[in-house]
Amino acid sequence: MSSFKDLRIVDNFYQTSAFFPMPTVLVGTLAENGKTNLGAYSLCFPYYIAGKDRYAMLLECRNSSNTAQNILRGSRVSLNFIPDDKKFFREAVRLGFPGDSTDDKMKDCIFTLERGQTEGERPLVVAEAFQVFECTWNSELDGATEDKPGCLEGYEPPYRNFNGITSKFGAHFILNIDKILMKQKYYDSIVDGVTAKNFPDVPVDYGYRDSTNFWCSKFKRPFPEKIPAKEGDVNSVKYAAKRIDPDVTFTDEACSRLTKIPRIFLKAALTQMVKIAKEEGITVIDPAALDIINDKRRAEKK
Repeated sequence: MSSFKDLRIVDNFYQTSAFFPMPTVLVGTLAENGKTNLGAYSLCFPYYIAGKDRYAMLLECRNSSNTAQNILRGSRVSLNFIPDDKKFFREAVRLGFPGDSTDDKMKDCIFTLERGQTEGERPLVVAEAFQVFECTWNSELDGATEDKPGCLEGYEPPYRNFNGITSKFGAHFILNIDKILMKQKYYDSIVDGVTAKNFPDVPVDYGYRDSTNFWCSKFKRPFPEKIPAKEGDVNSVKYAAKRIDPDVTFTDEACSRLTKIPRIFLKAALTQMVKIAKEEGITVIDPAALDIINDKRRAEKK
């Protein structure tokens, strides 16, 4: 006998048929009059995370929304991650109400807008955010350059598979990340080492549950859980290291310090180390050279 009940799947299943934690994001776009429009969204997730020449986010939204129409018209986007604050979440709910014009919704907006750091005409960013992704819609994917603004009563087919107008009322936008902007406190945290004390107050939005309320959880200080240290065989590291580049070698002592790297990531890690070593004029990677390489990696992160 199963301990679960079979719940019917309906439209907006992540809200109506499930408990699904999501981020709280204010999406900034440029309206036709050049003003920044803020819309509240939670269906915004990492898309390209590795292995390409770019990184990207995926935004899902109603295609008649101000946000979707502005992206179709102009492509530039800011993703503003607001901290846990009841008045901020209340304002996000207001900004997410459909049908209001940019002028109407923004005239009493409590958020402070400032310029980002990417060149060109772009939406302003939210100063109260703890981080901002400045993005550009990659309209070339899936033939989405053919999708134009203006159909506010729903789009007719053909529809795109994963980018642009994907259904009569829906849209997906693959947003290339141009810059990640971080407030100084959290920038230092990522560069120098995150602890529970210097973690931003990240709210979790649980979406629209009924005809009355949106739900959001208060931030609680996170707790760390150590990653199990499953050490590999030093001979496996030595075997992989010898096959990266004939001009750069690893000493046995250096290899012994690398046994905690998961095997699936070992080749990529060794390749990056060799690249930095060659840039630094290092031909033998020993423990001292590893320290230099790690310092260089930390400097590049800054």
